[in-house]
Amino acid sequence: MGIRVSIALAQVESTPDPAANLARAQVLARQAAEMGSALVVFPEMFMGRPTEERSPAWIAAADGGKFVQGLKSLAAETGLFVVAGCWEPGPDQRRVYNTAHIFSPEGEIVASYRKLHLFDALNVRESDSMIPGDAPPPVADIAGMRVGLAICYDLRFPELFRHLAGRGAQLVLVPSAWYQGPMKEVHWLTLLRARAIENTFFVAGCNLVGGAFCGCSTVFDPFGVSLAGSGEAPALVQASVDIQRLEAVREKLPSLRHRRLDLLGA
Repeated sequence: MGIRVSIALAQVESTPDPAANLARAQVLARQAAEMGSALVVFPEMFMGRPTEERSPAWIAAADGGKFVQGLKSLAAETGLFVVAGCWEPGPDQRRVYNTAHIFSPEGEIVASYRKLHLFDALNVRESDSMIPGDAPPPVADIAGMRVGLAICYDLRFPELFRHLAGRGAQLVLVPSAWYQGPMKEVHWLTLLRARAIENTFFVAGCNLVGGAFCGCSTVFDPFGVSLAGSGEAPALVQASVDIQRLEAVREKLPSLRHRRLDLLGA
């Protein structure tokens, strides 16, 4: 019998206040647990949406670790794996790491990923307030599946997703703060689907809504089929990902086995 995992994407509007965001997480995680999900994903920047007055570093310093501790407790309370975007202090007091943590049902951090590609484009400069990571994204065992992480702008760098495929990822979670704008929603959905098709694994993008962000959180299967999705309003998007489906797609479309590693490398 194959492994089937129910996942929930919490498409929310983040506030600059970590305590308010944690309270919202508690409501949605409990709903996800009642729906039978094993995993709930919150977007990038979920710990606190930056403003002109409150930089990511300011938010992290003012919070003092309470948000992460609260998510540990929430995961233990609900029995879920919880994924969320957090600000992580670094060596530079003015800038922080843009980090996605995976919290286990035992209330522990089992994997963390610091965003590698900072969005310095389209009149945004994340490098002014964030420090890029210096390690590839991890792949963790979650509810019987091999799960990788990426964050938002990483979608535009297919080599990161091919790295995850090479490490055995079967599902990649992409917490994001993807902006609205001309063609931006099209790029978001196209890139999520492309990363799923070219690596024949599941891809789940969980995006912010409200303000500048476009929502459209979606789960694509290894053949590029949309399993569940949302529009521009807050939503809790649920989908089941099935190892048998992944194996069936890879059997009839064995593109990973057809790579020319002798000429092109990994």
